[in-house]
Amino acid sequence: MMEVEGSNTSMNRPPPPQSSFLRSTRSKALYQFKQQKLPACKPVLTPTSVITVFMLMGFVFIPIGFVTLRASRDAIEIIDRYDIECVPEEYRTNKLSYITDSSISKNCTRYLKVQKHMKAPVFIYYQLDNYYQNHRRYVKSRSDQQLLHGREYSHTSACEPEELSNGLPIVPCGLIAWSMFNDTFTFARESAKLKVSRNNIAWKSDREHKFGKDVYPFNFQNGTLIGGAKLDSKVPLSDQEDFIVWMRAAALLSFRKLYGRIEEDLEPGNVVVVNLMNNYNTYSFSGQKKLVLSTSSWLGGRNDFLGITYIVVGASSIVISIIFMLLHLKNPRPYGDNSWNKKSLSS
Repeated sequence: MMEVEGSNTSMNRPPPPQSSFLRSTRSKALYQFKQQKLPACKPVLTPTSVITVFMLMGFVFIPIGFVTLRASRDAIEIIDRYDIECVPEEYRTNKLSYITDSSISKNCTRYLKVQKHMKAPVFIYYQLDNYYQNHRRYVKSRSDQQLLHGREYSHTSACEPEELSNGLPIVPCGLIAWSMFNDTFTFARESAKLKVSRNNIAWKSDREHKFGKDVYPFNFQNGTLIGGAKLDSKVPLSDQEDFIVWMRAAALLSFRKLYGRIEEDLEPGNVVVVNLMNNYNTYSFSGQKKLVLSTSSWLGGRNDFLGITYIVVGASSIVISIIFMLLHLKNPRPYGDNSWNKKSLSS
């Protein structure tokens, strides 16, 4: 009984002074945090500091913009729109009947003249304009699990209307796969065929992790309405890189997709002969098709947007700094009392 009473007495003892001090410190810090009174850096934006910052931004951004723009211009491009020129003259007024009639030859020859030296590899792109791959219904019409596991995965309702054909599942299903680009190109120079590589045109992560190595096309493009390209049923999806490239939907209505690489240098004055099959139907929605040959620089392909943006922002910063400086010289204002800032920093 005495031990119990002794223990109660020890439990009722006041806490040691150190514990009380810590609790007081925490509550004070919490109060300062809630009331936004913690020591902090609160810079005072004086006219001189604002003008200096804008001027420095201009002097830094403009040189970066010119360097970036120069790197972009170092990438040489040849762009050829062929969707109209590859339609026979008698079908120019009714292009849809031409592209949907399988009895009409779709062969077409284009001649591209090289103006500047193009060092290998020369990247081959096909470009589609006015093509809304970002449409919500189109983007959702696919099954990533089916692409990875094949017919084992049967929950493919998102692929409608390209989910089933003749009562059997379609692999790969969905509108994106069904509408795959199917124009083909061959390239020659002075009657000698150019060496074109179509390997490693898709992302490595897509080949290894998004498309199954044991998933083969099944019942694909067997319906009454044929969309685009057909796939080789004997080759797994992970090895059909043109299909993998197409399945990465574009965000904008004008986009390019990699077709291959020319592994030879192209010299000024060379004429590249392109024999193509104009199979893909863009005429029903007023789309455009272009063939693009492009080199790359340390910054990538040709794109002036980044360089122009740097130059515009830098020039705007210098103009703003000059306007602020003139206003400050014309109508100077006395500085306010900022002793409160020094007090908050010292507390």
